Amino acid sequence: MNAWLSTALIAAVAVAVVVKRLRGEPLNARDLFAAPLILTGLGAWTLWKAEGIGIADTVWVVAGVLLGVSLGAVRGLTIQVFEREGVLWQRYTGRTFAVMAVSALISFGFGFLASRMGMHPQARPVQLSIGVGFLGEALAVGARGVMTGVPFAPETRDGRRRR
Repeated sequence: MNAWLSTALIAAVAVAVVVKRLRGEPLNARDLFAAPLILTGLGAWTLWKAEGIGIADTVWVVAGVLLGVSLGAVRGLTIQVFEREGVLWQRYTGRTFAVMAVSALISFGFGFLASRMGMHPQARPVQLSIGVGFLGEALAVGARGVMTGVPFAPETRDGRRRR
């Protein structure tokens, strides 16, 4: 797939997720973890197929993954997790967007430093960066949801809650 098309598609999915979560949505495990795992998997596959990736690149990738998961987890701590109609819901808050902005700056700085230190450009797939950030968020939100004792929302095929 063309790199620009792939990036545009990923950005569109990320924007759709953010808009849904800004409005508030039922919290279920599939919605919480599917996109992060798919994006992370695509990023890992891209790395696997890339040529010219060395040990130094691998160290940068691992550090980037740890940073991305950590920043995502911090973002996940700012998300409102609440009960509605007997199940868990989630909603992004103003603090969530503030953390997103700071995270973007930190990630940009990390990427700039990695590039200046010689990291191979193919060792930085966009899918991996977005995926691990959303994965960190999902882990934090999921853990917070479990701790409430309120059940997660049921999964449906059409996106509507079962009655």
